[in-house]
Amino acid sequence: MRITPNNAGLGARVEGVDLARPVSPGEYRTILRALGQYGVLCFPGQDLDAAQLSAFGARFGELEVNVANLFHAPGHPEVMILSNKRDAEGRPVGLSDAGQGWHTDMSYSKDIALANVLHAKEVPLRDGRPLGDTQFRNMHAAYDDLPREVVARLEGRVAIHDFEKFWDMMRIRPGSIRGPLTPEQRAKKPPVPQPIFRTHPITGRRVLYCNPGYAMHIEGLERAESDALLEFLFRHQAQEKYLYSHAWTPGDVLMWDNIGTVHNAVADYRPDEPRYILRVQVMATLDYAALAA
Repeated sequence: MRITPNNAGLGARVEGVDLARPVSPGEYRTILRALGQYGVLCFPGQDLDAAQLSAFGARFGELEVNVANLFHAPGHPEVMILSNKRDAEGRPVGLSDAGQGWHTDMSYSKDIALANVLHAKEVPLRDGRPLGDTQFRNMHAAYDDLPREVVARLEGRVAIHDFEKFWDMMRIRPGSIRGPLTPEQRAKKPPVPQPIFRTHPITGRRVLYCNPGYAMHIEGLERAESDALLEFLFRHQAQEKYLYSHAWTPGDVLMWDNIGTVHNAVADYRPDEPRYILRVQVMATLDYAALAA
């Protein structure tokens, strides 16, 4: 296995491993350590079906079945389809993830996610250039650079995260096929508190765990102060020095750390520029410090 870091301070390319077969214990430990160190791992030139992608993701923790669960691979509700394609009757075959804005998956849940694993089957192109980049920001570095007075003010505090905030933002986007959450879906994902700073389970370092997609307010503060502090945190993490943008190639398996990064899917492609990606979400259900040791 060869791991080549990007020059952006976030992300690495991992070659010399076939994810369609079970990874060895040594490969597993190397991948887990690299995920903590680099935040985003690209395994190029892979060819996995839904069952193989599910098996790889499940090595790292339990796989989530999305509360909305609109589109998934046949027989695999844990494998979501992300696509702008339509079938012969004009019906969508997948859920679009583009244009979502910056967020961290599952921060709206009491049980948080360790990682996402996406596998690109079709990537939109225009003039030979891939479209639909996925962008990331480094929350290890963002925490390290926070003013000490801000850290002292927010240490031990929690922000309330709400799934419905993000869902409703997506519903109003042009072309959205999302309806309002049903009462049953809403009951499954009520607002939850999350620590603004948390210790990363692989690296043991502190990270900023607060994103504009789901964070609503800081518990225990007056609304004006809460709004001002959240705005500061969101502006702080938006600095260019924390950014890495991944340009997709068919065959890429992209695995990213949902605790040490926030991400955004770029909506720069048209409905006639096809995109088809398989996705699993790995929940943080294992002792990763012990597994990476």
